[in-house]
Amino acid sequence: MSKPDLDCPRAERTPSVLELEHFLPYRLSVLSNRISQAIARIYAERFDLSITEWRLMAVMGRYPDLTAAQLVERTAMDKVAVSRAVARLLESGRVIRTQCTQDRRRAPLRLSVDGQAVYEKVAPLALDYERSLIGALDHEQCAVLDALLKQLDTATTMAENRLRASEE
Repeated sequence: MSKPDLDCPRAERTPSVLELEHFLPYRLSVLSNRISQAIARIYAERFDLSITEWRLMAVMGRYPDLTAAQLVERTAMDKVAVSRAVARLLESGRVIRTQCTQDRRRAPLRLSVDGQAVYEKVAPLALDYERSLIGALDHEQCAVLDALLKQLDTATTMAENRLRASEE
């Protein structure tokens, strides 16, 4: 991976000063929170869903029969938050737990009929919201954004691996 270009604003910062308004993890987190909170109000008011519950339902709608551990891995969300959201979804009847015949310890989760109905109502709203955000970008900017997100995802994996290696 190449070093950052000197024209990159962060190259001019003092290395020991953490300026949050320029700190990439902070900026991405704030943007993610703002994007999520705007649509979360709709999820909560119309469907009595939290952001975490909807994210899990969205994943199960696309990939049924994942375990809670697999949901944690796929969403990169906190294990406790996923566990609590799964419990609420089970209690509300939107998700059902199935039994794996090959491994009784494994308990895949899937949307119930009611959960699928909610998913089919929320997914179009989520896609409309995404279109409203993406509408601010032209085709080339969308392609660049997608490439940058993939590159940052790869860089994050590499940074996580370096951190783990330094802890050993």
